[in-house]
Amino acid sequence: MSTMQATTVRCPHCGRTNRVPVAAEGRPKCGHCKQPLPWMVDAGDDDFTEVAERADVPVVVDLWATWCGPCRMVSPALEKVATELAGRIKLVKVDVDKNPRLSQRFEVQAVPTLLILDQGETVARQAGAAPAPALRQWVEQSLTARKG
Repeated sequence: MSTMQATTVRCPHCGRTNRVPVAAEGRPKCGHCKQPLPWMVDAGDDDFTEVAERADVPVVVDLWATWCGPCRMVSPALEKVATELAGRIKLVKVDVDKNPRLSQRFEVQAVPTLLILDQGETVARQAGAAPAPALRQWVEQSLTARKG
């Protein structure tokens, strides 16, 4: 973990800025108010296993491309869902053009492609953009079905 970078996240509860590692055990919490923080990071071919597959929480993977209009529309919606479900999920964004091995591994034929990984196993998949309420419902239903 020492070579991994961290991202900066503003706490939605108290507004303080926190450094959050891209890969770590547990769930990030605000250093000031101790509330769960949204966990949103980028990953690629070389660090996906550590960042996404070894996560202690379910991971929503956004396989996207910079040239993709629907990808740019779904990104803020996914960030909203990650903020609303802080402490329950981790959002990992993967640029398919820069990470061809992951694109091939997950058989991406359209972007955005969204996956939910639970302990490294794909439990749900969907292609295409959707508004935040629909995405949140999809995430919650997928996680509930997994537990049930």
